[in-house]
Amino acid sequence: MNIPFLDNWRKRHGAARGVAVMGTSENDPEGVAELLSECELLRSRAAAVGLELDDSARSLEALDQLLPRWRDDPEELPWLGNDAGLYLGTVIVRTVSGAAWQVWPNGQPVVKLPSGREINVVEAGIDWAVSGAPELSQVYAEASEG
Repeated sequence: MNIPFLDNWRKRHGAARGVAVMGTSENDPEGVAELLSECELLRSRAAAVGLELDDSARSLEALDQLLPRWRDDPEELPWLGNDAGLYLGTVIVRTVSGAAWQVWPNGQPVVKLPSGREINVVEAGIDWAVSGAPELSQVYAEASEG
């Protein structure tokens, strides 16, 4: 959708930062993980170019190699970035021993590593969608090292 005044506002204020707001994760960590792993927009865009997202580190590398056509759509960009961050978090939680989702008091989901370090994966996903850096596979590699 092309709304001129909205495009002008975006130019002055920058891209919106996506947030996945939700309640506490202590009561149902598996349910929270399942909800955060949906990433429907990212999965549909990946499938459209023949890429299956199988929650593996290899799929993050494949995402990093995609042509960033989503940057042409300023409305889709923050949503796709949000999904990319949630997908990154899903891969980390499912493949890095001891990693788990944690929800900050403001509702922001982050991944907490066994070392205690927290990764704001949504922020990393939006940065990746907007500029390509840091690469999702790079964030994953750092997380898997501890």
